[in-house]
Amino acid sequence: MEFEFSDRIRGLKPSLIREILKADPDPEAISFAAGNPSPDTFPTAEMAAAASDIFSEKSGAAFQYGITEGYTPLRKATAERVRRLHGIGKDFDDCIIVSGGQQGIELATKVLLNEGDTLVCEDPSFIGALNCFRAQRLNLVGVECDGDGMKTDELEKVLARGGVKAIYTIPDFQNPGGSTMSLERRGKLMELAKKYNVYILEDGPYFELRYSGETLPTLKSMDDEGRVIFCGSYSKIVAPGIRIGYVVAHRDILAKMAVAKQVSDVHTNLFFQMIVERLVSGGGFERHIADCRTVYRWRRDIMLRELKRNIPESKASWTKPDGGLFVWLTLPEGYDGTELCARAKANKLACVPGIAFGVDENAPSRSLRLNFSLPTDEQLVRGCEILGREIDNYVR
Repeated sequence: MEFEFSDRIRGLKPSLIREILKADPDPEAISFAAGNPSPDTFPTAEMAAAASDIFSEKSGAAFQYGITEGYTPLRKATAERVRRLHGIGKDFDDCIIVSGGQQGIELATKVLLNEGDTLVCEDPSFIGALNCFRAQRLNLVGVECDGDGMKTDELEKVLARGGVKAIYTIPDFQNPGGSTMSLERRGKLMELAKKYNVYILEDGPYFELRYSGETLPTLKSMDDEGRVIFCGSYSKIVAPGIRIGYVVAHRDILAKMAVAKQVSDVHTNLFFQMIVERLVSGGGFERHIADCRTVYRWRRDIMLRELKRNIPESKASWTKPDGGLFVWLTLPEGYDGTELCARAKANKLACVPGIAFGVDENAPSRSLRLNFSLPTDEQLVRGCEILGREIDNYVR
């Protein structure tokens, strides 16, 4: 039989990253394609101890239905921690637990935007968010980024045309570009959002993974009206497979998000919520995050060193991120990132072409995203050698 799919899904393409990861793994291949944290950072001993306690003491509660807003002790611990350490949350705000930061993005746009509404985002941007917006049939408008994040002068031109409902941004160590929005642009973005009365959806999966430079305030910490929805995640600082994220936003917005979540998954996995609460409320969580930073700083520095060693400046440029998990490499004019990725793949190195992150899915890109958190030290060295050789063969 022939299947007729809904309008919202018919034209939706799968995430290129997920498709790369689905391919049969070659044990000899090196992947710079994933966005995965390193298993070396997973607090497995602490999680095992927490799980043992929960099994022996609270198994009935752990495997029962929970409330949609999330396990209350984790909600409270998360809200208290991000407010105390990062100034996230005002008296009008609340916190809910979601199934990964991705669900927070999906629920926020679902309750605040209608089909056809205009949403502005960085270009390039996180492919998971872009597909979420496309599935909801939003009108996407991209604004170019540079080393200081979204260009607010270009953003103002878009807002001045009218009709924009919300802005989506990853201010800290942007995925895929690795840029960090400057303090000046953060202030300007908040000013523009107030002037043109638009929501800001702030995606912060990496904001605690800074390895160099000055820590900057989140947009949510600058919010005195309730127009910023902050989506956080435990994926990068605990483990991604547990699918635990959180949203801090005005309580009225969160009340509607909870209703939308009830028709999606009822509630987030309660057992893992309880494990994360034990970690967050324990005495070693900040030390654990510091350990994550140490691992990723080391690997970032290896990748940057090896890129410099293997690639002439005349043949490519790349970002030098202060945090996060990614480096964004760009070829000279006239060359194609997809072609370079194909050449690298033929030599057992997987990368993601920049076209995967474009607001316009068909616009060519001369860039590619490189992940440094998952590969081992040896793989980082070898992978940069392969990439350098393929760039040398391709770029004349």
